Amino acid sequence: MSEQLIEGLPDAVSLRCLAWVPFYLHPKLELVSRSWQAAIHSPELFRARREVGSCEDLLCVSAFDPDNLWQLYDPHRDLWITLPVLPSKIRNLSHFGAVSAAGKLFVLGGGSGAVDPQTGDQDGSFATNEVWSYDPVIRRWTPRASMLVPRAMFACCVLGGKIVVAGGFTSCRKSISQAEMYDPEKDAWDPIPDLHRTHNSACSGIVIGGKVHVLHKGLSTVQVLDNVGREWTVEDYGWQQGPMTVVKGALYVMSHGVISKQDRESVKVLVSASEFGRRIGFAMTGLADEIYVIGGVIVPDQWNLEIKPMSDVDVLTIGSERPTWRQAAPMTRCRGTILGCTQLRI
Repeated sequence: MSEQLIEGLPDAVSLRCLAWVPFYLHPKLELVSRSWQAAIHSPELFRARREVGSCEDLLCVSAFDPDNLWQLYDPHRDLWITLPVLPSKIRNLSHFGAVSAAGKLFVLGGGSGAVDPQTGDQDGSFATNEVWSYDPVIRRWTPRASMLVPRAMFACCVLGGKIVVAGGFTSCRKSISQAEMYDPEKDAWDPIPDLHRTHNSACSGIVIGGKVHVLHKGLSTVQVLDNVGREWTVEDYGWQQGPMTVVKGALYVMSHGVISKQDRESVKVLVSASEFGRRIGFAMTGLADEIYVIGGVIVPDQWNLEIKPMSDVDVLTIGSERPTWRQAAPMTRCRGTILGCTQLRI
């Protein structure tokens, strides 16, 4: 940097000052000068954010509408940030995996959710092996090394800083048991042991207690991987079926009109969720000591035949003695069925 960032201060000190500026203001900081623009896009600034403790935990959300668009939610300022459109050639990318690793948002696999308006047939690829990452330092999407196997509707988690994908469906719509692991530092995939069982339904993954848990819709059994390279084990925890998330190491499930805290020994009902009875396709995710219910669609009933895509965000605070609901700012661009939702620390 040829000119000083802040006159009279060493650049190292100036960077630590800039590190306290929240991420949503970075585009405005770029306009100050060329040296500030270079600083805002430098890994050194984000390293300084970690050093001074100013990192922000944001939610990343993508919905059916609009096509291939992601937004970030800043919970401290209750505002939404719109990212550049994901530059995939696949229209209406859906059924993908979404996680964050190495300070980046990753979108993996999936296929086209678009429908041909003339025939009503699904348009394009059912499953791809493409992988994209969004880097908040340069604020751009970048293609990464492709998965070894094209897949959609699969389990996708981060374990020990590496991305684990397992199961799902291939491009021929056949359920698969193959699993693989991605190292974001090396941008490389390696096969890991296959799942013991596959099932003709979508699967999902969560991490609890340092272990990957793969769940198939409609099955009570869970396949568990405690360390990459070891075999999967099959367990039956008796977990309830429904949207689930992990908050501070504990599993929470929405099922039968309530949200419950679930462990292997017991189920503790936390709060009613009956107001979500007609709402489908939403995301349920945890951030800090709160559970977020985001987007979705209100389905028709006998009094109202309208299908209503939603941008609403409902938040359940579970850290207090009595859990309470509140509404956060609605999504400003995304609405309807949530296709991807994960956290990103910036």
